[in-house]
Amino acid sequence: MAGKGPAAGAGVLLVTANVGSLFDDPENLQKNWLREFYQVVHAHKPHFMALHCQEFGGKNYEASMSHVDKFVKELLSSDAMKDYNRARVYLDENYKSQEHFTALGSFYFLHESLKNIYQFDFKAKKYKKVTGKEIYSDTLESTPMLEKEKFPQDYFPECKWSRKGFIRTRWCITDCAFDLVNIHLFHDASNLIAWETSPSVYSGIRHKALGYVLDRIIDQRFEKVSYFVFGDFNFRLDAKAVVETLCAKATMQTVRAADTNEVVKLIFRESDNDRKVMLQLEKKLFDYFNQDVFRDNNGTALLEFDRELSVFKDRLYELDISFPPSYPYSEDSSQGKQYMNTRCPAWCDRILMSHSAKELILKSENDEKIVIYDHIGPNVCMGDHKPVFLSFRIAAGAGKPIANVHKCCVVQ
Repeated sequence: MAGKGPAAGAGVLLVTANVGSLFDDPENLQKNWLREFYQVVHAHKPHFMALHCQEFGGKNYEASMSHVDKFVKELLSSDAMKDYNRARVYLDENYKSQEHFTALGSFYFLHESLKNIYQFDFKAKKYKKVTGKEIYSDTLESTPMLEKEKFPQDYFPECKWSRKGFIRTRWCITDCAFDLVNIHLFHDASNLIAWETSPSVYSGIRHKALGYVLDRIIDQRFEKVSYFVFGDFNFRLDAKAVVETLCAKATMQTVRAADTNEVVKLIFRESDNDRKVMLQLEKKLFDYFNQDVFRDNNGTALLEFDRELSVFKDRLYELDISFPPSYPYSEDSSQGKQYMNTRCPAWCDRILMSHSAKELILKSENDEKIVIYDHIGPNVCMGDHKPVFLSFRIAAGAGKPIANVHKCCVVQ
């Protein structure tokens, strides 16, 4: 795309990646991850690229600082990225603050052929021309070029204030303004609790948190523009419905703890066939005997159980999914397609957009496939999450009827 010049519309590549695994085993995973990422950049040649990372720095950020620095330096200086002469990097490194730390990292790269691009200053309420390469870290709360929030403590399940929140930036390309929101929502703490109700209690918590973010980005403080929200939503399949379907002809055995009588394990066996075990379910175990069901035809037979986004259908749009569940893959560097037996595979990593953003995506006048929604590294270990990307073009001035973006002219 970048070779065609922005006159034909600006090529945009949005990528979301939960990269926690890369910092827990950097020697084995980072090289493969970067190679696969660069291949996607090379294939699509975007003018503007956004990489939203979650769990940046891994489980122990302080111990991973050197690996973080190396990863950032590689992205900014690699030969594969040499045509991107402007960049903005926002890393939440404030790991000592339980109140603020989100472990989010947002990277934005601008191709040298893209002439006029502006970023919004939320404090001055003006767009500013983007030049050079800049990295912001530690206390992002004081950076006027973004909005960052950790979710309020009462949103967190199990009273554990984990690293969940969002970072929002606003951009103007070819007179078209839009928000990009990096987001990380809550996971399922227990497979057993998720299985109890349909929808699960965790689904309700994610629903509340996502609603909070959407309300924040369309409130009255700033002019409304189109928006893309992409990150690790932790959306899960409806566990109760999936288990009832996968084990429709099975009998269930309940195992309880001797001291508390609490359910600690469910075992589903075939009624005949020597009572073969089909599924074992524990708090952090989802061991189904046939993983092919999650991979065959990219797992599309299970999409009917992917229901969490339906609550937001009036506010959010997503292209059709045609890739397998993005989580939880084996973290063994020799295993590229194997799922871990910890959770039911699900499409956790997504790229969603407002309905007005959907209109921004340039539709080709012929049958050429210009809009692509897919995952990265299908045959390579990328950690426990496969990154997901959306590649499209924005027509020059496409946002004008929607966003009154002549205000992009008000720059510093």
